Parts: sequence; structure tokens; C-alpha cells
Amino acid sequence: MDHDRLQLAQLINRRTPFIFAPTQEEAEVLADIRDYALRQPTDLKIWTAIDGIRDGLVADQPPIPDTQHPAAALFYLKRQTGKTIAVALDLVAHLKDERTLRTARELIEAYSKSQNTLILIDHLDELPPVLANEAARFELTLPDEPAIEEIVRETLRKNNLEKPIEIDIRRSAFDAMLRNLRGLHRRHIARIIEEIVVEDRRLDADDLNTVLARKRQALQTGGLLEFVEAPAKLEDIAGMRRLKQWLKLRECGLSDKALEFGLAPSRGILLLGVQGAGKSYCAKAIATAWQRPLLRVDVGALYDKYIGESERRLRDALRQAEMMAPIVLWVDEIEKGFASAASRSTDGGLSQRMFGALLTWMQEHRAPVFLVATANDIEALPPELLRKGRFDEIFFVDLPTIDARKSVFEIHLRKRRRDPGSFDLQRLATASEGFSGAEIEQAVVAGLYAAFGQNRELSTEDM
Repeated sequence: MDHDRLQLAQLINRRTPFIFAPTQEEAEVLADIRDYALRQPTDLKIWTAIDGIRDGLVADQPPIPDTQHPAAALFYLKRQTGKTIAVALDLVAHLKDERTLRTARELIEAYSKSQNTLILIDHLDELPPVLANEAARFELTLPDEPAIEEIVRETLRKNNLEKPIEIDIRRSAFDAMLRNLRGLHRRHIARIIEEIVVEDRRLDADDLNTVLARKRQALQTGGLLEFVEAPAKLEDIAGMRRLKQWLKLRECGLSDKALEFGLAPSRGILLLGVQGAGKSYCAKAIATAWQRPLLRVDVGALYDKYIGESERRLRDALRQAEMMAPIVLWVDEIEKGFASAASRSTDGGLSQRMFGALLTWMQEHRAPVFLVATANDIEALPPELLRKGRFDEIFFVDLPTIDARKSVFEIHLRKRRRDPGSFDLQRLATASEGFSGAEIEQAVVAGLYAAFGQNRELSTEDM
């Protein structure tokens, strides 16, 4: 018996009168309940607003007449004798009706004096407080990597029986695919694997990007987290030698051998510095180098006008990030989202509560989420954020040196299919003293426009 079925059995065996299972995986929870009921001397009744109450173990039994209305169904269940597990699907929205809520409370009270159990399976996690206080929550656990591998292999075997599938993938790429399927339920994993092999009947390393795209669709985040797909490479970052060395060293700590050695996964870095110096590009490059999805937190979208809603949205975003792990989580311009937490603010303490929730998560989360926070104004940051232990390291990203500026020109000229050797890079690097990397890029772009407008090739003078 797996962990979920064991947990459910324990709840029912303890004569728990009311169990609440907020999930979108309705079929999976129902399968666990049926498995328990088949092994016990108990009736299983299932209610939906369409059919009313049906027998949950005998498929061809007609529904109970006049039980489509939730209050009528709950009243019927209250009058039944004998040991019963009653399951209600999508009942939460109906609990806004006072009669239905009252009947539910009376049913739970009656079940607390018997051996019966009411189980609510719902896609909404918004129980009325009077019921939330009585509920024992049941939440499905997500499969770990060995379980994910078994699901993938079983899905491939089933599809191979229908039509042969060619598998050409190295173990390292296959492991990366398994890691990126973490955070999904069994049904989603099987569906994704079926989708990537259904057309070409082939599984290879190129399917890794498709897995990430399908996972992105499966876990919608309500606009709180944004997937960033822009490719970037650490080699395309001029300068920042110490940051590159640090990242290369910490990349070794992502393996299972590192964990066995006693190393904890890296938690994150804070990048401080002037605007346009390449902090955002670094976040993208880290995700590319470590083969992890990059999610950006939209701090502005977290704030809501209703009391308590902003904190809930932040918790939802962080929980969603943990479900997507292993990932790189990017908080851009963090000082703009939490700056007022550093002083007496006029928002009723909202920024301080939000900031406190973020700090607690940074300190306590165990999922492999690598946080990259960027900031332009260090004076606006609360001192608690800079305390040692919040981040693994803090880097200051300054304006590029003359050698770094030469490299920046080389990078952007190559990106635009130009040979850097055809230009006076030393002269350009000297002329661009005090420029940020973004400003140097715009100098290249402006030069290209000038040359294109005159129908000739780009020159050093244009830039």
C-alpha cells in the first residue's frame, strides 16, 4: 500500500467523521477510496449534482431519486444506517446556500457519533470556516523520481504495444527529463509522455524542451510566476569572473553524490549593482547552465486590495515554485516589492508581513529551488535580507572594465553576425568608459541602424 492509501486508511480507521481533499486529481482520490472500501465491510455512496447519490462500488445501480440537490442528498445520508463512506464531489460551491451548509453540519455531527465518514473531494480549497475547523485534510503526495521513472516506463511500454517506439536517449538526459517531471501528478506525467511520442514514435533528448513546455501548461500559476524561455549562456557574460567560478563550483553540488557527501543544495544568490550591468542576463544564464526551468516572480501581481489576499498569493506562488522544482526562481528588482518593509510604511504593515513570509520561506524551504534576486538600490533593502544565511552569497555587479567592455562589443557583434576582428575594439572600449553592458549593446544597435539607413556595412565610427 502506497503512502496516500495508507494515510487515507488511517484517517477512516480513526473514525474521522469529515475528511476534506482539495485536489484536481479527483479520479486518483476516488480510486484510493474505492480500494479501501473494497477491503472493508462498508458501503460507498458518491454524490454529484448531475446524478445525485449513486452506489460507489456497483456500477450499474441506478441513482437514488430526488438526491441531486445537495441539501436533499446530505439529509438522505444522515438517515442511513450501517457503516458508510459518503463522498461528495464539488460540493464546496453549494455550501454558500445556508440550508445546504446547515445540513452538512448536522451530517458531520451525526457521523461523529457513528463509524461513518463524509469525504469532500473538490477543486476549490475554500471551505466555510465552520466546516474547515472540523475537517481532516487529505492531500495527495507527488511521486518521487523512482515513482516517476516507473510511470514513464509503464507509459512507454503501453504505447509500444500499440505501435513500436524508438528510444534513443542517454541516461543523463533521461534523468534530466525525470527531474523536470517532478511536481506533477501521475496522470499529468503519463499524459505528457504520451504526447511527446504519439507523433514521431520516438523518445530522445530533444523531447526535454517539450516536457518543460507541457509541464508549464499543466501547472498554471495565475500570473504570479512567469516562465522565461530566453536562452542565455554564461560564456556570453563579459567579466564577472568570480560569479562564474562560484556557479561552476556550486553546480557540482546539485548531484546526489554531493548530498551523500553531506552538502546541502545551494539556496540562492543576491545580485546587487547598477542598472543594465547584466544581472537579469545572469539569472537566465544560470538556468541554462544548470538545465533548470527559469520562473520569474511578478512581485507587483502579488499585491491585492483585499486583506489577507496578498499574503495568500505569495504563499501560493512559493508553493507553486516548490511543485515545479528543481528550478531557478528569479525575483527581479526585489527592492521594489519589499522596500517599504525597511521603514514605517502606510500600508498597514502589509509589506512587512509579505517580507516576513518570504524570509521564512527562504530559511525553511527544502525543495531544490535556487533563488536569484536582483536589486539596483541596496539602501532600499531591509537589513534582514542581507544577513548571512539568507543567500549563499551576495555579488556586486559593477560597470564593466575596459577588458570587459571589449568582450561585450565582441559578444554583441557576433550575435549580429559580424566579425569582431573587423572593428577597432580597443578604441570602442576606451570610448565607452562608464557605459553599462546594456548601453554598449544599444550603441551596437544604433550603429547598425545608421549603416542600414545609408545602405552600407557597419563601421567602428557608426558605433
